[in-house]
Amino acid sequence: MSLTSAATLATLDRTGPRRITDLAAVEGVTQPAMTALVRVMEESGLVERRGDASDKRVTLVCLTDAGASYVRTRRQAGVHAFERLIGELTGDEVEALVAALPALKHLAELESQDREGPKQ
Repeated sequence: MSLTSAATLATLDRTGPRRITDLAAVEGVTQPAMTALVRVMEESGLVERRGDASDKRVTLVCLTDAGASYVRTRRQAGVHAFERLIGELTGDEVEALVAALPALKHLAELESQDREGPKQ
């Protein structure tokens, strides 16, 4: 799976259903590229398109159960990889990581806000 596909699934998991135009903007790709990507993920059973109850002209891209499971599995694999790597650090290195956690959390929040764009 491409990084853009994985990032799109993670965005949908984090933010809920989105328009293709919104997903394209968040992931930094063109709308035609996102449309093609969504079609492939739809054929793979990871996402589905649904109508928007508040605007019948709009179609939203939603995670399926399989898509949500994929995101959870991928995140868990990342957690296990970090656990293994942190286990190889010295005590001083682990302490330095713990001290850096507030700044890292803030960076992640800033990045998330930047990727999601302005709230509607």
